[in-house]
Amino acid sequence: MSLTIPTNLSKPMLKPKLSSPSSPKSRPMILCSSTSQNTNPEKITSTSPLQTFSAALALSSIILSAAPVPAMADIAGLTPCKESKQFAKREKQQIKKLESSLKLYAPDSAPALAIKATIEKTKRRFDNYGKAGLLCGSDGLPHLIVSGDQRHWGEFITPGFLFLYIAGWIGWVGRSYLIAIRDEKKPTEKEIIIDVPLASRLAFRGFSWPIAAYREFVNGDLIAKDV
Repeated sequence: MSLTIPTNLSKPMLKPKLSSPSSPKSRPMILCSSTSQNTNPEKITSTSPLQTFSAALALSSIILSAAPVPAMADIAGLTPCKESKQFAKREKQQIKKLESSLKLYAPDSAPALAIKATIEKTKRRFDNYGKAGLLCGSDGLPHLIVSGDQRHWGEFITPGFLFLYIAGWIGWVGRSYLIAIRDEKKPTEKEIIIDVPLASRLAFRGFSWPIAAYREFVNGDLIAKDV
């Protein structure tokens, strides 16, 4: 692709002058070209699939990381818990109820120490809810936003993926253990009395269960043949 730019565009417009066809004046031009003359067309068209995938991955990362600016009231009817009066009222009610129960026991008794620890946990829990940016309703309770908003991924999306990964890890390790002991003389006995060394090895290998499951799916070993 080439672009031709005349150099006299910035000059004021003058009255056109007629010139004789025998003496045409050449106008100075600037030629801008995006490709060199010695460029090999085969190098332009031959793009590595790995480079294309890397560029697409980088572009998707930029798009996902460009989170919108958080608004003060992004969900109708909900307010940040740290600004909610009902949320603060619930905290005071729970702490007051625990303090009233604390008066029934001796200061250094085991029940009193347990109640004091519960009071500290309650204060810390309400403080963490306020710092986490959770939204509370008119009832003063935190509400989880599951609409897929990037600003609230930490409330549902991220814990959901972690739950699926841990549940899949447990199931994959159990499946691998049953497959490993099915050729034993007494497989039922090893289901009751767990072979700890074997189970430990399989538990460590099970952390890569998504890759192993995909590999078995491609090879056709994920599902039993006789099912």
